[in-house]
Amino acid sequence: MESTIQEKITFSDWNPVKYINTKDDVIALLEAALEENDPDFLLSVFGDIARSKGMSKIANELNLDRKGLYRALAPDGNPSFKTVFKLIDLLGMKIRLEQKSA
Repeated sequence: MESTIQEKITFSDWNPVKYINTKDDVIALLEAALEENDPDFLLSVFGDIARSKGMSKIANELNLDRKGLYRALAPDGNPSFKTVFKLIDLLGMKIRLEQKSA
């Protein structure tokens, strides 16, 4: 008779905030999110980045309250273009456009 060993495997939630440590991490994450061409995903990534930097600190520097920033960067959020540009500037970045490949 064969016996089998059953191992218990546990999983924990993956938190991207733990892995956003440098400006290069931020750039790589934003570039990957932009390639997905999904505005909700991009907002979620901005939220992850803001949490990695301290949501209260970022909100204060954007002249928003923390809850307002959470709402704006939620997948169903609808931040103003002005808020997104201010966040990009606060992260020390700028937007550059490229023509799509045919």
